[in-house]
Amino acid sequence: MKQYLDLVQTILDDGIDKTNRTGTGTKSIFGYQYRVDLQAGFPLLTTKKIVIRSVVNELLWFLKGSTNINDGLNSKIWDPWADADGNVGPIYGYQWRQWEQFRPDESGQPVKRHIDQIQTVIDTIKTNPDSRRLIVSAWNVADLDQMALPPCHLLFQFYVRGDYLDCQLYQRSADVAIGVPFNIASYSLLLSMIAQECNRLPGHFIHTIGDAHIYTDHVNGLREQLTRPTQTLPTIQIANKPFDQITADDIVVDNYQPAPFIRFPISV
Repeated sequence: MKQYLDLVQTILDDGIDKTNRTGTGTKSIFGYQYRVDLQAGFPLLTTKKIVIRSVVNELLWFLKGSTNINDGLNSKIWDPWADADGNVGPIYGYQWRQWEQFRPDESGQPVKRHIDQIQTVIDTIKTNPDSRRLIVSAWNVADLDQMALPPCHLLFQFYVRGDYLDCQLYQRSADVAIGVPFNIASYSLLLSMIAQECNRLPGHFIHTIGDAHIYTDHVNGLREQLTRPTQTLPTIQIANKPFDQITADDIVVDNYQPAPFIRFPISV
């Protein structure tokens, strides 16, 4: 996918050296945006293999609102951040589906309820497609200290464009070698699922990044990727089922022919 490779090249050419909490140095740029048209194919990176099953499993786990890796995640990607019992705190999915709100009852005592941001967005797309409030946020300031990892991809917004549904993601921090290909696939899948639920076609995925960085021990692998030719993008099929009934077996990627996997170390 050319947009991704252009991002990599830009950081390698223009990035500045930055330190960070992990202790592994990075080359970094700030404020970058690109756009992907999902009608041209599903944007699964072809210059290295992406494990699509991990993308699917994590997204469906988020959509359950789960906070424990043993609750159907079926992937090891959150293992480095989970505690001994598998808990990761009120991260992405919890905020998407169970954002906590406290309101006083008739006696003035605070009562907790939960807001399902995903369902609210779906309902609003169906009833008020021109709304400028089709937003889901994971950046709950009150809960940040309870999260194993504060959200990197923290806010996304939908936009109805005729028969098409677009989605823009704002990501405060982006590990370009490991995270970004995963994020592109995950949010493109989410866009496709919500578009189908709302009788729309998936349109553009717009990715806006704050700190886009390459860890120093990822540089050689990314330079290798830049030498590899891109291939035709695959397509995706999602079973025609209600949004909350979709399982991993209902999502199939066809004609994915990537270059070999490149292993990048994870900085925790």
